[in-house]
Amino acid sequence: MTMSPEPVRPEMTLKEKGKIKKGTSPWQMAMRRFMKNKLAVLSVFILLFIVLAVLCAPLLTDQDPTEPNMAMVEHPPSKDHPLGTDSSGRDNLSRLLYGGRVSLTVGFSAMFFTLLIGVTLGAVAGYYGGIVENIILRLADLVLMLPFLVLVLTVVALLEKVTIGIFVSIIALTSWPSLARIVRGTFLSLREQEFVLGAKAIGAGSFRIIFKHLIPNAIGPIIVNATLMVATYIIVESGLSFIGFGIPQPTPTWGNMIQEARSYRILAFHPEAWIPPGLAIFLTVLSINFIGDGLRDAFDPKSSKRM
Repeated sequence: MTMSPEPVRPEMTLKEKGKIKKGTSPWQMAMRRFMKNKLAVLSVFILLFIVLAVLCAPLLTDQDPTEPNMAMVEHPPSKDHPLGTDSSGRDNLSRLLYGGRVSLTVGFSAMFFTLLIGVTLGAVAGYYGGIVENIILRLADLVLMLPFLVLVLTVVALLEKVTIGIFVSIIALTSWPSLARIVRGTFLSLREQEFVLGAKAIGAGSFRIIFKHLIPNAIGPIIVNATLMVATYIIVESGLSFIGFGIPQPTPTWGNMIQEARSYRILAFHPEAWIPPGLAIFLTVLSINFIGDGLRDAFDPKSSKRM
C-alpha cells in the first residue's frame, strides 16, 4: 500500500494545538504567529511607507535629481527645496526619493538573483547528492574564497562606469554559496521524510518532488534569509557608495548622498543633507531585520519563547 505525499507541518506549541482548527494550513499558522509580533507588523507598515514614498517620487517632487544648478549650491531649505540642495545645486528631496529607488532596487534585485542561484544549486545538491553535490559544494567553496570588496574594486578599476545591473550581478554571483548551503541542509533532512518517499512510490519525477514537495516545505528558511539579504545588500550598496566604489554620481543613492555630505561644512551647517538619507537607511534596514525576525519566529516557533 503506497503512502500519499503530505507536507510536513511546522512544530506547534501546546497552546496552539488546542486552538488550531481542522484544515488550517501551515501558512495560515505561520501568519497567525507573525501577526502576533507587533514589532514585526509595525515594521511592515514602515517599510511599505518607504517603498510607496520612493515609488511616488514624481508626485512628491518635480525637481530633477541629477541636474546641477550652480546658482543654488548648498542652498538652505526653502519652499522649492524642502531639504535644501547639495554641493552641485541638486535638490536633496528629489535625490532622497529617487535615491531610495536605486538603493531598494539594488537590495531586492540582488536578493532575487541570489535566491535564484542559491536555491537552485542548493536544491540540486541536497536532492541528488553524490558527485553533483560535491561539485556544487566545491564551487561554493571557490566563490567564498573570493573577497567581495577586492572583486568590486577590481571591476570598478576595469570598467569606466559601474551600472546598477553590474553591481547587482557582482553581489549575486558572490553571495549565493551561504544560501545554497542552507537549502542543501534543509533538503537533506526533508528528502527522507515520509511524504517524499510516498511521492517517489507513486512515480513522481524528481522535478515534481523538488518543486512541488521539497521547496514548499523549505520555504520558511528561504523567506527568512531572503528578507535579511535585502537589508544586507542595502548596507553593502550604501557603504560602497560612501567610499566611492558603488553606484557613481550623478545617479542618486542613499549612500552617495551621505558621501556627498562628508565635508565638515555640510556636516556642521547642513544636517538636512545627510540626516534624511542616514535615517532612511536606518529605518529601512531596521524594519527589514525586524520583519525577518518575525518571519523566523513564525516559521519556527521553537526559535523564541511563545506567550
